[in-house]
Amino acid sequence: MKREEDKTIIYQNKLMKQQMDEIENIYMTMRGWRHDYHNHLQSLKGYLSLNQVEQMKNYLNELETDLDSIDTLYHSGNLQLDSILNAKLAIAEKGQIRIHCDASIPPQLHVSDLDLCVILGNLLDNAIESCRKIKDPDERFIRVYIGILKKQLYISITNATSETVKQRTDHYFTTKRGDHGHGLKRVDQVVKKYDGYLNRQNEPGVFATEIVLPL
Repeated sequence: MKREEDKTIIYQNKLMKQQMDEIENIYMTMRGWRHDYHNHLQSLKGYLSLNQVEQMKNYLNELETDLDSIDTLYHSGNLQLDSILNAKLAIAEKGQIRIHCDASIPPQLHVSDLDLCVILGNLLDNAIESCRKIKDPDERFIRVYIGILKKQLYISITNATSETVKQRTDHYFTTKRGDHGHGLKRVDQVVKKYDGYLNRQNEPGVFATEIVLPL
């Protein structure tokens, strides 16, 4: 039992470090662009004053390319949730996975930042990995809905899959060992901690997870 608890703690720390590194990279990019904002404006004004329209167009095209990662940011109203969503879904989009995300929650939640990170980090990691196994990019998708329903936090993540996830009694589980096994256990533990509700459904080509946590 002690050995299993140690493995869980090690995995939790590893996950948090990975999440924070991804989040930091996104916000460093944002802060860097904001820092250069006025310099970009001055350059554009200079091209305009010299009537160098073609050079100005080229400059704008470069800016558009540079802002690709920022343009895809998702805004839910909650900083921690935004950080996790943007870090994970940016990875998904680079993997040619279609994303539909609808998230809107209050700035402050009863659920801790750590627990929110454990739930969403694991669910999105599993969804991304599942989609990557699908050869045709047109068939890859992840749908995310997060909101407040009847004074409860509702999380729904649905993804394409080419596999059938095995089930024991009323729980689905991954066929992979190591981090993924611990990840699903951690999600279950967090939901239980808040006396919440968890439902996993595996239908042909689709895997879905629903979580409801009291606020």
